[in-house]
Amino acid sequence: QVQLVESGGGLVQPGGSLRLSCAASGFNLDYYYIGWFRQAPGKEREGVACITSSDGSTYYADSVKGRFTISRDNAKNTVYLQMNSLKPEDTAVYYCNARGVTTTLEFLEVWGQGTLVTVSS
Repeated sequence: QVQLVESGGGLVQPGGSLRLSCAASGFNLDYYYIGWFRQAPGKEREGVACITSSDGSTYYADSVKGRFTISRDNAKNTVYLQMNSLKPEDTAVYYCNARGVTTTLEFLEVWGQGTLVTVSS
C-alpha cells in the first residue's frame, strides 16, 4: 500500500523549533518530487517547501525562507522539514505530498494525513 505518514508536530513556543518527518511506504521517495504544505484554520492550503527528485534542489515560500529547511534521507525513505524561529502564524496542519510518474508510466500523487503544529506561548 502506497502511503505517507507525517510525524513530529506538537505545541511549541514562539521562537522554538520542530522537525517534521514524512515517511513513505510502498514506494521509493527517491524518484518523486516532495512538497510540504500547510493549512491554517479558515485558510486555504499553501505550499511551504519542496525538494526535487533529480538534483535535490529546494524551494521555499517567502514566509518561511531562512527559517525552514527541507531535506531527504533516501536510505530511510523519509523527507524532513526542519522548522526554526517558529511564529504563531506558522500554526497549521502540515501535510507532505509526493508526486511523479511511476515506471509503469502512471501518475502517482500521495498525500499524508497531516500533523498539527501549534505555535503559542
